[in-house]
Amino acid sequence: MEEIIKNKVNEYRTKVGLTQEELAVKIGVTRQTIIAIERGNYTPSVLLAMKLAGVFKVPVETLFSISYE
Repeated sequence: MEEIIKNKVNEYRTKVGLTQEELAVKIGVTRQTIIAIERGNYTPSVLLAMKLAGVFKVPVETLFSISYE
């Protein structure tokens, strides 16, 4: 069984009206990093996940979940 990290970053970013670039600036990463996270190609560090959750004012567990496939 493979562990897959799923995220709702795109959903929350869109909901609050931020562009990928604006979100990247807020948390100190590149737009490419945001793209990779949203596509599921990059799993952020705990610190980065906490920064993302802080921007959206939600728990980390709301943004990220593990599924087993």
